[in-house]
Amino acid sequence: MPNGKWFRIGYGIILILLIIFLSTKVRFIFEPLFVLFQTLFIPVIFAGILYYLIRPFVDFSSKYIPRPLAVLIVFLAGVGAITGIAILVAPELERQFNNLANSLPDLIDDANQMLLNIQASDWFSRISPEEDAITNFFTNLENNLNDILSSIASQITEYIGVVANVLITIIVVPFILFYLLKDGERLPRRVINFLPKRYQDEAAEILDDMDNALSSYIQGQIIVSCFVGVLLYIGYTIIDLRFSLILAVVALLTNFIPFIGPWIGTIPGVVVGILDSPFQALLVIILVVVVQQIESNLISPQVMGKKLQIHPITIIFLLLFAGRFGGILAMIIAVPTYAVLKVIVSHIYRIIKLKNKDAFE
Repeated sequence: MPNGKWFRIGYGIILILLIIFLSTKVRFIFEPLFVLFQTLFIPVIFAGILYYLIRPFVDFSSKYIPRPLAVLIVFLAGVGAITGIAILVAPELERQFNNLANSLPDLIDDANQMLLNIQASDWFSRISPEEDAITNFFTNLENNLNDILSSIASQITEYIGVVANVLITIIVVPFILFYLLKDGERLPRRVINFLPKRYQDEAAEILDDMDNALSSYIQGQIIVSCFVGVLLYIGYTIIDLRFSLILAVVALLTNFIPFIGPWIGTIPGVVVGILDSPFQALLVIILVVVVQQIESNLISPQVMGKKLQIHPITIIFLLLFAGRFGGILAMIIAVPTYAVLKVIVSHIYRIIKLKNKDAFE
């Protein structure tokens, strides 16, 4: 049997594929593991994000007091801060949601009338292949909405399950987060101790680089998104845009999606603005461009730096792939996951090069 380098690589690939194929034939054996993974995935992700956000405060406090006490104090301070923000923001948010609910029929009528006026214009008739393109679009949209509502009504038990999972996540996350903050620093050392002695230094360096990549990205992304949300809320309030707080919160949340998220979050603001007047929409666009320039040139370089060193084209491909296979959540975690894999692969490649160099010498 051939025993060259490329043949050994081929044998390894065939063996891996054979193991995967056989695993699909005994899927029932791994089903409990899949259920466990699906149950813990979301709580662990949220706990990990909060861990990297809160850890600097715990590390600073633990210099002066025992770490468990520092974790407890930071927990209580975080709950107090969230409660204070909720007390300040919730009434205005509720008021704007009520206004939005009451104004929604009028907004839909305004949008429909505006699009019908566009459809009746001469320039639209020259570029549109169908005479009633917009009318047909709204008819199809209405039919699709009816189908969606019927589907929701028929799958109510699944949505009850989703609500139950959300409640479980809310209950479980604080416990996972507490133990991560309390013992998270010891976990890498425990993992490293399972490895042979000669690999422990390299493994420690890999874990440190992974930790730095994740912490810089998560902390930076949260801070930058909050800055963007606050700046847009101030700007929307200055230009007197309706539902300014709701639109700012939407922009804050979508900003977590790298590269394209900030622009997705501005679409609702532009839509609300154009329903008021074209000039209001123009003000929204100018405001968004100004905020994005401040974010990209002032805030992000100071907060996040260039530690991830990922090319924008790579980010676009990652988002397209993640969005196709995993939806919004996958788009949010695609970049940090790629950063971690990049660290692992680069270290493995460096180890292989060093071993080959030593072998030749």
